[in-house]
Amino acid sequence: MPVLCGLFFFKIWSVLHSNFGPALWNLVANEILNQVWPDNVHIQAFADDFVLVIKADTNKSLVEDTQSAITQYSSWCSENELAISTEKNYILFSKMVRSPTITWNGYKINRVKSFKYLGIHVDDRLNWLEHINKQGEKAIKMQQNLKRISGGNWGISQIHRWTLYKTVIERMLAHGSSAWCLNPTFKMKRKLSSIQRPFLLHISGAYRTTPTAALQTILGIPPLHMQLQFEARFTSIYRLRIPLPPFITDTQPHDLEMKATGWSTHPSEHLKPNQISFEDGEAYIDRKDILNIFTDGSKTEHGVLAPFCVLTNDIWAYQWSAKLNDNNTVFQAELTALHEAVIYASHLPNHNTSNIHVDNRASIMASSNSKTTNETARKIFKILLSNPRIKVSWVKAHAGNIGNERADQLAKDATQHGQPYSHTKLPKPYIKGLLRKRMLEEWQTSWKNGDTGRKIYNIMPSVSLRPTNWIREDVIFFSQHGPFPAYLKRFHLSDSDYCSCGGIGTALHYATECIYTVSWHMRKPAPNFEQEWLKRVANNLFSRQKIRGIIKFMSENRHLFRPP
Repeated sequence: MPVLCGLFFFKIWSVLHSNFGPALWNLVANEILNQVWPDNVHIQAFADDFVLVIKADTNKSLVEDTQSAITQYSSWCSENELAISTEKNYILFSKMVRSPTITWNGYKINRVKSFKYLGIHVDDRLNWLEHINKQGEKAIKMQQNLKRISGGNWGISQIHRWTLYKTVIERMLAHGSSAWCLNPTFKMKRKLSSIQRPFLLHISGAYRTTPTAALQTILGIPPLHMQLQFEARFTSIYRLRIPLPPFITDTQPHDLEMKATGWSTHPSEHLKPNQISFEDGEAYIDRKDILNIFTDGSKTEHGVLAPFCVLTNDIWAYQWSAKLNDNNTVFQAELTALHEAVIYASHLPNHNTSNIHVDNRASIMASSNSKTTNETARKIFKILLSNPRIKVSWVKAHAGNIGNERADQLAKDATQHGQPYSHTKLPKPYIKGLLRKRMLEEWQTSWKNGDTGRKIYNIMPSVSLRPTNWIREDVIFFSQHGPFPAYLKRFHLSDSDYCSCGGIGTALHYATECIYTVSWHMRKPAPNFEQEWLKRVANNLFSRQKIRGIIKFMSENRHLFRPP
């Protein structure tokens, strides 16, 4: 049985015209959000905009459940003397042939086919094409504005156009992608490709018939639906903590390091001024009344290692080392070593003063910040807060310091003798890198099995996120979409594919045998070595300089190359 669904959008008018502050309004809004709602009713709010999502199996049930939910919502508004902006109330139905009449205090709620909420356009088909179309219109306007300030050979450079696309256009299109692009349909992919194409042409300066797949590979820009799907997957598992299908990754949300929010302690609580020092702490080492602890963290081909050692009265009293997961970072290793060191120091007798020497400033800064987002750093901060006799100071790495050198040696020994340490979770860069690798694999498969851009594929069979150093003339020559008679005839722009010199006007002809481009000629390859020749020319800067000279000369003297 199909599930019927209704979405109801309400704007509270009185909040817009009152002195409610954010904190006070949150207290009021929390009342309705925390009320008990039926299982088939969900309420969502942002500022003064509320949305009710209701699903039911039949039309009759949907009407009854909707009116009941509206009555509950209306009662809360009356209790708090809140007025609803009736002209800004909307109702949207999905998968329904006939929509029922829903009222609010006797007024019929307007039905719409789509509405915008938090920057996302929701339509009655719930296929997100309305949102993509709207975002595409915004993107095209931006692209037209960019065209006004740059041309093919003037204005913004190619690398700056590439940067503007990645940092402005793509960011705008990616808004809310975790909600609508986790599993894009064929129509969504095709529409996103059509939105991306004008930008690829603008960045590369290529002819408008150049295949999209070829431009993506040349510029190092993945297909838009793959880029947005990558970001949707990352947001789902890292921020929303929703597991991804096993064919993408076996990593679960609970395996990943989570960002902490807010204050780790009350804002009035802070470390003593002398507990943290960013000056070289080597002067403390010679003092006999202080227990010196040295930490280190490293990552090599043998693993991620975190050791610390204790020096007292010129005697190495204790040492500890651990081997973390190979996917952990050096920063995590540094924090792990510091965390274990402060735990060790906190268990010492109260009359002992400890000084922990760390050769990583970032870990000290994170551990001394009560608003750090790192959970391990927060634990260190709390231990330091309750143990003011423990001090942390920075020491210069690889400067011949006896304790630092000892910790380095422990890190090397930990590859064989370090105990496994599983308390540190996987970092954000790990899951992002894994999902990016998955995206590249999907892009590579699409590029390999595609039926367009084969001339570029023969030169660049592998995709990469790094753009090539080709300029406009390079793209024109190697794609063979340019001012060549053979190209013009192929697209019915000319009646003949002959050059005015009498030969077939291909890109290879002008690079090797045309009498008008003899100044830039290269040796003509045998027919069965043409692909290898193109690869070598593409990878040789001197050869590409000749190619650029040919294309510029042809563009400036088109009358010389017209068919006889």
